[in-house]
Amino acid sequence: MTKTILRALAGETQAVPPIWMMRQAGRYLPEYRATREQAGDFLSLCYNPELAAEVTLQPIRRYGFDAAILFADILLLPQALGLDLWFVKGEGPRLSTVTSAEDFRALKPVHAIDDTLSPVYETVKILSRELPSETTLIGFAGAPWTVATYMIAGRGTPDQGPAHALKDGNREVFEQLLGKITEGTIEYLSRQIDAGAEAVKIFDSWAGSLKGEDFDRYVVEPARIITEALKRRHPGVPVIAFPRQAGEKYVGFHGATGADCVAVDDSVSAAWVAEHVQPAGCVQGNLASSHMVTGGEDLVRETRAIVEALRGGPHIFNLGHGITPDADPENVALMIETVRSMG
Repeated sequence: MTKTILRALAGETQAVPPIWMMRQAGRYLPEYRATREQAGDFLSLCYNPELAAEVTLQPIRRYGFDAAILFADILLLPQALGLDLWFVKGEGPRLSTVTSAEDFRALKPVHAIDDTLSPVYETVKILSRELPSETTLIGFAGAPWTVATYMIAGRGTPDQGPAHALKDGNREVFEQLLGKITEGTIEYLSRQIDAGAEAVKIFDSWAGSLKGEDFDRYVVEPARIITEALKRRHPGVPVIAFPRQAGEKYVGFHGATGADCVAVDDSVSAAWVAEHVQPAGCVQGNLASSHMVTGGEDLVRETRAIVEALRGGPHIFNLGHGITPDADPENVALMIETVRSMG
């Protein structure tokens, strides 16, 4: 096995950690902005296999990352389940909502999602042909809780309040919705693997807003069900889980879900991760995204500190969250250079 990402996911400790970056294909790159303009709008870009493959390849050509992550959006699955989806310039996504039993019954069956998502699988096929032989292709989906927060509120919210309200006020509909998203996610990721994805990642961006038993039921359990199903269908294909802002709940997440790697955000220190999370398996992270904006000595120092702290076990270097549109591409190059100079 020569691909460094796959070696890390298999539990190998490497002298230099492999590196990729969340949202590495995105608005901070001038070539991405040009391609998006060519596509017309964000959703048209997601559903155009040639252009989606192109923006996925751009950061690989520019930086030589060890992995490429499929360019798509976590809200394509809700759209495939029958919700209206559109993007408001400067404000982000908007969806029609699911807040009642009637709304839930109006959703399409899971077996119908391919009618909408087949262009995404075509993007994966193109990438599996065109990526350099040493670059791992990662597929992804949003985790059920995070996807549900958008489906219930119809947009991103600061505190996921509408989803909490449905969870507490109509537990039956809430759990039915989570169950359907879980089932859809298994199919979606499975089809990405069929098309050529070599690993998959489950993004639970709002995991941290669930506490205690709710975290276990609505973050851990869906991740376990998805991971178990994928491993049954695709033995040997690794799963990365990212329960962002999980805090103490990062501890034991590998074992509770079966994930091969747990990605951690930058609210926890790399030294803490090395002590409490990494003994259970590969970890990914966790440089603060702000360093991609500010750069300089702080970027170099913090990058080196993370590599040093996590040197004793399997580690994939990444940011603690996605790179932001105001990042400087030169700072990305500096980060990569710093990581790779530490071998």
